[in-house]
This record gives sequence, structure tokens and C-alpha cells, in this order.
Amino acid sequence: MQTTLVYIDRFVAFFGTKGSLANNLARAVAVLFVAFILWLVIKRILAALEKKSVQFKFLQVRKGLFAVVRKMAGLVLIWLVGLIWVRLSQATAFENILHAVFILLAAGPVKTILLILLEYLERNLAERTETDLDNIVIDLLNKFSGAIVYATAAVIALDVLGVNVMPFIAGAGVLGVAVGFAAKDTLSNLIAGILLIIDRPFEIGDRIEVWSVPAGNASWGDVIDIGLRATRIKTTDNIVVIIPNNEIMTRDIVNYTSISTSIRVRINIGIAYDADLPKAKKLIIEAAQSADWILTNPAPKVVVRNFGESSVDLQARVWIKDARRRMDTIDFITDTVKTLFDKNGIEIPFPKRDITIVNRPASSKNAMPLD
Repeated sequence: MQTTLVYIDRFVAFFGTKGSLANNLARAVAVLFVAFILWLVIKRILAALEKKSVQFKFLQVRKGLFAVVRKMAGLVLIWLVGLIWVRLSQATAFENILHAVFILLAAGPVKTILLILLEYLERNLAERTETDLDNIVIDLLNKFSGAIVYATAAVIALDVLGVNVMPFIAGAGVLGVAVGFAAKDTLSNLIAGILLIIDRPFEIGDRIEVWSVPAGNASWGDVIDIGLRATRIKTTDNIVVIIPNNEIMTRDIVNYTSISTSIRVRINIGIAYDADLPKAKKLIIEAAQSADWILTNPAPKVVVRNFGESSVDLQARVWIKDARRRMDTIDFITDTVKTLFDKNGIEIPFPKRDITIVNRPASSKNAMPLD
């Protein structure tokens, strides 16, 4: 910046600062005209570079990149014009204010450039490495980049204005402690959100068990967002459940798709004690094999789990390709088995009770005397 100011001083000295109001206005208009010509040249150069950048692989986000570069170039030109006007009019009291405003306005494009850079790193570096550390760092930077850039810009702007920021920093520390006690639940959720990003017990798109749903609704769903305060899960009833991260970190997390999308489904089926057990097993396996989404390897199998009060309790165990079809599988096999059992004479029992009514005449000893 110092080099830029030296050249501006030379430029102002060349034109001179002393003169009538009309001369100063003419110089200001001339500076504005030169800046406009420079802006047209810069736009033409950036447009040409944008067309040629198609061949560069790393500029797949070139539209956003060149848009922010144009915005930054416009801010720089406005800052230069304002600085020259201040020097020409010798209103040096406004110079630091101009610098501070420029720094605050430039924070927006700087943040956008940082996000584009992080996107490039995520696409071309993080996905090629085996470790998850770089993914975690990029995720955290994506979430905190805006706060970091704007906070830094505010501190620099205050310093340019001659404001001592150390008392503010010290006061912010004390205020932070007070806010920490007052908003401990919120801070706990923020810390839990960071731990979720680092630990990654589930990813966006994973299907997990949901424990805090209204009674009678689906108890599992897909993760649609992992925020710093809460995680959003869309259940199979299309209901979005927002769970605070602190609560998630203190509960067991059941992830159905963490390792793969294939899971084993268990379906309990009861048959009568006098039913043909081998035939019943064969019919259950036949029902499982009729569904195209049920895997043949591992093959479906049926086991005897227990001898119940009125039934032999069987359990069909099948592997499916997509964990999201778990309820479809249970419904399909239960319905198909019922049909096959009815056709083949396999009884699905239900509790029975035999009631015997015994009619016993009253004895003569207990008979009531007649008056």
C-alpha cells in the first residue's frame, strides 16, 4: 500500500493541488474519466481471460472466480479515485476513513475468493488423499471463513482509524466468559458440532436411527445437514427432525449405511407345532428369493429362534442391496409368506384357550331349608 500511496502523491504533485474550485473539479472529473477507461480495459482483459480459461482444469469455478475479481477490481478503482480526490482537495482527515471503508468492503470479495480456493482444494486435493484430516480442516474453514475474514477486516479497519483495539480484545475476552456461562447449552452444541465434523459418525445422506420423533412416526431417516448447532434428519415420513448436536453426542448412533448400503433384515414368523417345519422354511426362502432387491449372496436363511407358548418361532434373515428398503422387505416377505402358507396348509397359530364348563348339582347338606 505504501508504494501505491507514493505513486499517488507523485500523480497529485504533477497536477498540483493549488487552484480554483473549477480547476479542482475539472481534475476530479478527469481522474474519474481515467478510472472509467481503466475499468473498461480491465473488464475487456478479464473477459478475454475468462474465455481462454476453459482449457484450464483448475478453473472449473471460473464464473464465480472472475466475477469476484471484477468486483475486487472495481473496489480498488473506487478506492484509488477517492484517495486521489482526497489528496487533490487536501482533505486528509477523510483519508483514514476511506482506507477503513475500503478494507471492510474488500472483506466480502476476499471471503468469496477464500471459499473458491477451499472448493478447489477439496475437489483436487482432499478427495485424492486417504486421510480424513484435510477434509475436516476444509469443512471447518468453510464454516468459519466468513467470521475470520470479517473479524480480521474489522480489527485492521479500527487500527487504520487509530483506535486501540487491545481494550476491545480484553473486553471481548471477559464478555466471552460471561456469554459462555449464559449460553453454555449453545456453546455445548457448537463444540459438539465441531466434534461431529471431526469424528464423522455419519455423513450427509447416511440413514440413521432417530430417537426423538413423535409417537407413531418413522424412527429412522436420512441426514440432510450437519450444522454447528444442530443436525437435520428427514425421516421416511418426510418429516425433518432437528436434533441438537449435544444430544447426538450423548446417544448411541445407529448408522445403517456407514460401511455399505447393504444390511441384513430379520423377519419373525411363527408356525404351529404340528406344521411341517422343513416345508415352512422352504416356503419362506422361496418368498425371499422372489424379491429382486434381496441378495442371493449371502443367501437367505431361516432359523428356529424359540419354542413359544403356541408356536414355533422362526426368523428369516435376508440381505438387501439398499438399507432404505428395509420396511419394504419386511412387508413383502410377511405378505408373501402368508399367501404361501395359506396355499400349502401351513398354519400361522394364534393363542388358544380351552374353556370347560362343569355343571355340578348342589349337595343336600348345602341346600337351603324351605319355610
